[in-house]
Amino acid sequence: MKFHVLTLFPDMITDGLGTSVTGRAIDRGTIQVNAINIRDYSRDKHKHVDDYPYGGGAGMVMQPEPVYLAYEDLTKQSGSRPRVIYVTPQGATFTQSMAEEFAKEEELVFLCGHYEGVDERILEEIVTDYVSIGDYVLTGGELPAMVMIDAISRLIPGVLNNDESAEFESFHDNLLEHPHYTRPVEFRGKRVPDVLLSGHHANIEKWRREQSLKRTLERRPDLLEDAPLSREDIRYLKTLGYDTENEMEKNK
Repeated sequence: MKFHVLTLFPDMITDGLGTSVTGRAIDRGTIQVNAINIRDYSRDKHKHVDDYPYGGGAGMVMQPEPVYLAYEDLTKQSGSRPRVIYVTPQGATFTQSMAEEFAKEEELVFLCGHYEGVDERILEEIVTDYVSIGDYVLTGGELPAMVMIDAISRLIPGVLNNDESAEFESFHDNLLEHPHYTRPVEFRGKRVPDVLLSGHHANIEKWRREQSLKRTLERRPDLLEDAPLSREDIRYLKTLGYDTENEMEKNK
């Protein structure tokens, strides 16, 4: 899969994604990250890409032309017009299901804004998706873009060493992940749960499922609304005081 990032700080993208899982995937050619410097497409002799907003107000606004020229150049090289994600607090909140949807694409473009934002006309011209990673303001779109690229990359076959790692981590089935333990068996008076030492795989899987349900109920009960729950899951949740029918009715 190929990721194109339209940015004023290409080194931030390449340095940030060039390590760990994404870095290894780039080295293997499983994913490609193409960081495009919008400033290279400025026709201003000083390479300015921003100007004062019409109507007054604080801050500066990114001009439409450099963004448009950068986008047109990448589409010519790509031979296609990929989906364009504008990273903005005004967008839909990024989720695991959204990552799964984006992972089906062959190419994605991320547009990273700065200052007070980007001229609305270029957004109307090229953007297909408005996406946020949360209700807070950051200096620019580079960090959110890297967060999303990391999450999407993990779902691409060959990126993780063990394909099951992506399938069974947090938010699989809309549930949080169960607790993990490793050596030593005892640490500061706390032991690894006996079931994990038993070697009984069915009991271990049952324990992990129950811990996942319990953790989700305690920390993110809102996720249970859309989780595919079995009858056994519902019975277990009821033992924890969760009224599935009442809660689902309240969330409608």
